[in-house]
Amino acid sequence: MLLAQLRPAIVSFVLFTAITGVLYPLFVTGVAQSLFHKQAEGSLITKDGKVVGSSLIGQQFDAPQYFWGRISATSPAYNASSSSGSNLGPSNSALIDEVKGRIAALKAADPNNNLPIPVDLVTSSGSGLDPHISLAAAQYQLARVARVRGLTQGDVQQIIDQNTQGRFLGLLGEPVVNVLQLNLALDEYKK
Repeated sequence: MLLAQLRPAIVSFVLFTAITGVLYPLFVTGVAQSLFHKQAEGSLITKDGKVVGSSLIGQQFDAPQYFWGRISATSPAYNASSSSGSNLGPSNSALIDEVKGRIAALKAADPNNNLPIPVDLVTSSGSGLDPHISLAAAQYQLARVARVRGLTQGDVQQIIDQNTQGRFLGLLGEPVVNVLQLNLALDEYKK
């Protein structure tokens, strides 16, 4: 009697393990690879045949000739395997110190900039890996990047415009700029 009850349980376990643990993942991977190959491979960006990053994960930029992205909440910075926000509340002293440090770094890099500092330049995103900044954050950094690179602000504005992604479906969210793609476009710009 025990064997009569145990046999269906074992068969079900093996069958559902094969379906959900082997067949379904293979099917989903095959569909993703065939229909969304670039995304399935991580939306990698290459330069001169070498992978330089992903359009989905932010990178650390702190040199004055580059646009800076959002602060990473992961440790080490921009580590995709530990994606998370900081979970620090607005009155948390660690968050306040982090914001003050980033404001000081932005002011030191461009002491004559009197524009209001956009919030996305001093706080991390919910995932801690956001590759985008707002148009306001790009505009805040425009003069510094143009000056350090010896370009006109109009040249840099044109590069920002070419790398701006509009609202999702034309309705949702705000226009954003992918920092890695923007910085790569700056590196490739020829007057």
